[in-house]
Amino acid sequence: MSFLIPTALAAATDAAATTAATPHAQTGGNLSFLLFIGVFFLFFYFFLIRPQSKRQKEMKQMLAAVTSGDEVVIAGGILGVVTGIHENIASIEIAKGVEIKVQKTAIAACLPKGTVKS
Repeated sequence: MSFLIPTALAAATDAAATTAATPHAQTGGNLSFLLFIGVFFLFFYFFLIRPQSKRQKEMKQMLAAVTSGDEVVIAGGILGVVTGIHENIASIEIAKGVEIKVQKTAIAACLPKGTVKS
């Protein structure tokens, strides 16, 4: 095994001499690293951050537009008709004479009229 040591030392010495002869070679490495970080950030912005912001904005608009008489789905999968809204609480009739109160944020989606049959 000791016969490999001189070869390794010679290779290390040659690499050090090459690096010492061209000290500006490292600058390109830093620039490419910054470029990589920039591309990585753009990827995260366009594929993760922006679509999530868009979904949140649409959900906020949908919750603001909910009124009495709208048919909705609650996050648990329960279908019902909104009977009243008071600040952050929505009263939803899920069957004749059965009314529950949920937070407005629990409303997952508004359904087309006629989806919920009495």
